Amino acid sequence: MKHYSILLLLMFFALDALAAGNGYTRKGNEIIFTTPNGDIKLSFCNTDMFRIQKSRDHTFPENEQWMVRNYSFAPVELSVEEQEKYYSISTQALRIRAYKNPFHLIVSDKQDKVLYTELPDEAFYPDSVKNTCAMQADEHFFGFGERMDFLDQRGKKIYLNVELGRGNKPAVGGKDILRANYCPVPFMMSNKGYGVFFHTGFPTEWNMGWDNIKQYSFKAFGGELDYYFIYGPDFYKMVDRYTDLTGKAPMLPRFAMGLHVGTYAGGTWKNEQMTSDKYPVELCKRFRTEGIPFDLLWLDSTWRFFNDTYGNGGTTFEWRDTFKDPKVMFDQIYAQHVKMVGLHIRSIIDNGPKYKLLDQAKKAKVLYPNADTEGLVNFFDKKSVDWWWNNAVMKVASIGAKFVKTDVGGSMSLKPGIPIEEGKESAELHNIFTLAYAEAPYKKFEQYNNMRGLTHTREGYAGIQRYPYIWAGDWGTEWQWFEPVIRAGLNIGMSGVGNWTHCMGGFEQYSAYDTELYTRWVQFGMFSPIAMVFGMDHPRYHEPWTYGPEALANFIKYDSLRYALLPYIYSNAYQLHKTARPMMTPLVMDYPNDENTYTITRQYMFGPGMMVCPVTTKGALSQTIYFPEGEWFDYETGQQYTGRQYKSFLTPLDVLPIYIKAGAIIPMQPSMQYVDEKPVDVITLDVYPFGQSSFDMYEDDGLSLNYQKGIYATTHIESELNTIDWRITIAKPIGKYKPSTHSYFVKAYVKQQPTAITENGNALPELSSMEVLQKSVGWFYDVTAKRVWIKTKNNNSDAIQVIVQ
Repeated sequence: MKHYSILLLLMFFALDALAAGNGYTRKGNEIIFTTPNGDIKLSFCNTDMFRIQKSRDHTFPENEQWMVRNYSFAPVELSVEEQEKYYSISTQALRIRAYKNPFHLIVSDKQDKVLYTELPDEAFYPDSVKNTCAMQADEHFFGFGERMDFLDQRGKKIYLNVELGRGNKPAVGGKDILRANYCPVPFMMSNKGYGVFFHTGFPTEWNMGWDNIKQYSFKAFGGELDYYFIYGPDFYKMVDRYTDLTGKAPMLPRFAMGLHVGTYAGGTWKNEQMTSDKYPVELCKRFRTEGIPFDLLWLDSTWRFFNDTYGNGGTTFEWRDTFKDPKVMFDQIYAQHVKMVGLHIRSIIDNGPKYKLLDQAKKAKVLYPNADTEGLVNFFDKKSVDWWWNNAVMKVASIGAKFVKTDVGGSMSLKPGIPIEEGKESAELHNIFTLAYAEAPYKKFEQYNNMRGLTHTREGYAGIQRYPYIWAGDWGTEWQWFEPVIRAGLNIGMSGVGNWTHCMGGFEQYSAYDTELYTRWVQFGMFSPIAMVFGMDHPRYHEPWTYGPEALANFIKYDSLRYALLPYIYSNAYQLHKTARPMMTPLVMDYPNDENTYTITRQYMFGPGMMVCPVTTKGALSQTIYFPEGEWFDYETGQQYTGRQYKSFLTPLDVLPIYIKAGAIIPMQPSMQYVDEKPVDVITLDVYPFGQSSFDMYEDDGLSLNYQKGIYATTHIESELNTIDWRITIAKPIGKYKPSTHSYFVKAYVKQQPTAITENGNALPELSSMEVLQKSVGWFYDVTAKRVWIKTKNNNSDAIQVIVQ
């Protein structure tokens, strides 16, 4: 009887513990807590990242494959200990308290510093799911995709959904800048050292202290509550971890680091009759004649026949009758050393007089069932994609098109009254459709061209960095849109999308031409991750010579500088591929403890060494620059400035303010009219000695997928400045790829004239001028500029150490 009473008592306590939310099971990296209101699953990806799923019906959906590509992780060493009110879960990096009743999490680092505190609020609502967290007094938030409104979103309310915005719109551009999201990403990072990725395809609302400055929340309008906690503590590691989940950006062809040119072939909308297959050929000739470097060209929408069904919103894949011989056009363009020619398309297929593709697609059943727009191709379905490629895209790929510009990816929605299709709701399909639409041509062209893929796309969502670059969309040619476009590039880089671009000078133009705006925007455009010139303004189309000789000279100056910087840019492209480090980053990523950087959006880092400061005010004669901690050099003059200060500078129109971070090593090559125009037999190392610093220069064949097999080479370069001498050490390239042979030309700022310079222990002669140095091994010191120039005797087949006394 006594044993029976004890058994009843134990059962009572067990039931009580279960009712209080104390039950849990563990399997490998997963811990499932059972509560009266549903189950909560914690899935550990590694020691500093874990997934939280909250289910109201005690079931968890299968893992989707469009946003997240990696669900398989190595075993994580973690411990679970029960306390009176919570479970204590520990990894090597984190301490997590899972409170029992009501269930909520508090996450600390291994020193028990609280990072993240959930509030025990209701999670499930009839039309939404929500998570609410405490906001620290000095907490700030960044990311959220291609936002043009703010950098720091503390105190703001954000709605994330692929759309152009609602309500009143501006006269030029037609977009609501406070709501428009061509590429929303439900991922944010806190300056407190953690990030949150809201794993949902549904529209989301992020209330970052708008209603209550002591708390923030993220809400999805559908689905279950599913999100990842990501510990940094630095921003770069958080973005790296986020892209471990959603996929890294691929390497683009090296020539894609050059200039991309878009054209309406002589006639934009309402001027289609002025298009011709001669215009793109002559355009390329003009670029070459003017000495403007470029590598890629695409024809925008007016190349194709517009049917009455969908007008310019559909794609017939039939050439307008003004294009007499498109294949000859492609051949003549490629003969001018253009590496790729592409065409603008849309996700909706349409009938043309010859192919009747819409009718064919209906018979083949490759359109999305119950889509609000009947001609929408079902890009989620492999057989539909194959049909689209074989019957539509191949009509242009077979004669010379090597990529497409995938416009209007936000067209997916179900007909009214159709709440769900193929297990997904309309609102969820709308956002993830952008990924399927971009993936299809990217993979197909990669296979067909037998080289790295290239898709130029407008809309995106979490994971779009895989396909492989976004452009900022159709913003007006007005000063009011200039800095917001810069801001968009900074925000999207912090959201895992590093390959990004925009239309230099804006896209739509309804007012007088503004040469100053074009000049300033071009300067910024050449120092963007991808450089692209394109505009809708008939009949000039942002072509550089149409703005006068000064604007043309400015275009050539900074375009040529970009081509000279290709070794630096391409090396950073590899870092983007490996670690998701964006080429274009806001200052806050490097200086997270400096609150002065939290709202700066007209200064940014271009790679680790260059701070670019576009002039974004019309008629500005000067502008104020903020120098973060450290030492900085003016790129034009070499003048040195100490950080943690604001300074005002004159802003001549022909100069883009650029400042170099002390310690920077910037590899450069001879400028060319197109990538690989001539062998790179000399690499110039532009060095700004300060303490110890280093740079890894990356090289591969620039075209194939062999980099995925580890066939590439890196050259490690170190700089060390002390009170006695300055040393630069250039290692031999290491890796499976054998780079072409090149010598080195070193230029560096040193305050005093050297007394002696050696290379690998051998004295180098001091020469009398730069002209002599161009022809001989040795060195020359420019007393006025305080710059030493050194031409090495050895090349990259040997390790080199230069010592400047």
